[in-house]
Amino acid sequence: MLALDIPPGFFLAAFLILLAVYWSTFRTQVPLYLSSKKVWCALEGFLPQPGTNFRFIDLGSGLGGVLTHLASIRPDGHYAGVESAPLPFLWSWLRIKLGGYRNCNVRWGSIWDDDLAQYDAVFAYLSPVPMERLWRKARAEMRPGTVSSAAPSPCRNKPRMRRTGG
Repeated sequence: MLALDIPPGFFLAAFLILLAVYWSTFRTQVPLYLSSKKVWCALEGFLPQPGTNFRFIDLGSGLGGVLTHLASIRPDGHYAGVESAPLPFLWSWLRIKLGGYRNCNVRWGSIWDDDLAQYDAVFAYLSPVPMERLWRKARAEMRPGTVSSAAPSPCRNKPRMRRTGG
């Protein structure tokens, strides 16, 4: 019989890391759902016209890839993110601070606590579970003419975009 002499502390450490990554999954039913570079690039065309000094939020910002990519491509905007899991939030916060992205910020919290009226563009790359509720929130809070985008959509890796009435 093959036996490995693995110290018990290893299993505790692995459990704590997984807990820090999937912290709120039991409550939100939204695991860490990372977007691809294809999605990041598709979002470039989703932003308001250059020179408009717009505000963008990524709901469930994960490791901060969307925020830092868009902030590099379009420095005329302000990019905000919200993440509910501690380790991805910390990674994103460090990525933004150490990368010198002055037009980005990320906070640890719930996507349901943000008032979407202050943003010109809203993006969410989450599991399908909260999407209908999130769309209702966006319609109720966003200003007329602002844009929301949700992925995954029926077209794999292509965000679905909607413009609020007005």
